[in-house]
Amino acid sequence: MVTSIDKKTALVLIDLQKGIVQFPVVKPVNEILAKAAALVSAFRKADLPIVVVNVDPTKSLLNNLRTDANAKFTSFPDEWFEIAPEIKTTENDIFITKNAWNAFTNPKLDAELKKRGITGIVLAGISTSVGVEGTARAASEHGYNITFAEDAIADTNADAHEHSVKRIFPRLGEVDDTDKIIEALKS
Repeated sequence: MVTSIDKKTALVLIDLQKGIVQFPVVKPVNEILAKAAALVSAFRKADLPIVVVNVDPTKSLLNNLRTDANAKFTSFPDEWFEIAPEIKTTENDIFITKNAWNAFTNPKLDAELKKRGITGIVLAGISTSVGVEGTARAASEHGYNITFAEDAIADTNADAHEHSVKRIFPRLGEVDDTDKIIEALKS
């Protein structure tokens, strides 16, 4: 349950890109995108930063470590990296490309948040147990207060999603639905 949102909070959207949103996730992806879009709108109204993260696994160090040829990522069409059209980005948004599970592996993320005096983040995106959880763990280590928009997060694995939401996220921050987060943002 969300109790409050820091006055200096950023919305961080994880991997809501065309290539990822086509994966079969445990919740309807159109609902995830609609909730994320509602958060974007609320953060714009509150004049708070929006961070749009995408992943480029072709540059991951894991590619050099994996021996399973099927697990290697070599190339994707350009549109695979584009943010889903439901998420209306602007030139004022902060764009981060990550090559691993957690967005803080790109040092630009922490630098941009600190430059703006950000103390809290609201996380949403795909996938719960990978990009969202990885970023949340790092955000916690960097000292950010974390709120998870549970209805704007999905995973390809129901058990992994449930474990992250019920067991891991409450240890790192507060978990609630988008409408309650937006209400807390207003107050």
